[in-house]
Amino acid sequence: MRVRRIARETLDDLAEDDPAAMRSRLDLRRVHRAMGTQAMLLRALLSMNHRQRGRATLRVLELGAGDGSLMLGVAQALAPVWPKVELTLLDAQALIRPDTVARFAQLGWRAVAEVNDVFDWAAGSRDPRLMDRAPQRWDLIVTSLFLHHFEDEHLAGLLEAIAQRGERFFATEPRRAGLALAASHLVGLLGANWVTRQDAVLSVHAGFRDQELSALWPDVGHRWQVQEYPAGLFSHCFLAQPLERN
Repeated sequence: MRVRRIARETLDDLAEDDPAAMRSRLDLRRVHRAMGTQAMLLRALLSMNHRQRGRATLRVLELGAGDGSLMLGVAQALAPVWPKVELTLLDAQALIRPDTVARFAQLGWRAVAEVNDVFDWAAGSRDPRLMDRAPQRWDLIVTSLFLHHFEDEHLAGLLEAIAQRGERFFATEPRRAGLALAASHLVGLLGANWVTRQDAVLSVHAGFRDQELSALWPDVGHRWQVQEYPAGLFSHCFLAQPLERN
């Protein structure tokens, strides 16, 4: 599995209200639990919170947010210790329910759902018509099981836009390795439907290893310091933050 193999996943082509798609999104919650995604996000956000101590409000953007359930679990764990948060949940489909937004509000997080293609969002950071105004920025941009959908050429452009508009960035992705591939063939044991079973295998083939994301991140060693590492049994993490100056 030395080379990434990207193939369009079945869920990407199903309508929002397709029963198989709705079931697959529920399956993804089980997959996140099995991979320990929430714990990885918690560690990253708590690390950033230490550096941002004293800020009245933190601005967070999740790319490929889906139905918002993963970040809601993170918010529930962080609410006792975090300041107020303005959260943007960006996804190509309108999957965020009003009751999910209300549950964020109960925790002191102001959540806004943005329905947009991620590359349209990225293009906005380079739109010459917007050069006369300050671009919208976030203290932290996060994403989970999302970057592996894209070929390196498109991914490099997306990462450049993230670097322009975020103070820090954290991603968890499938690890492209034998153990993860074997586990992807067993997601049916979690009760996953046929869509999730197919897509899990494709996700691992398109996943990451070694320093593949670092090689695509702009200006490493000048403005940014990056960390890229395996996590848990099946995940691959990437963290980018400003280079500390002496």
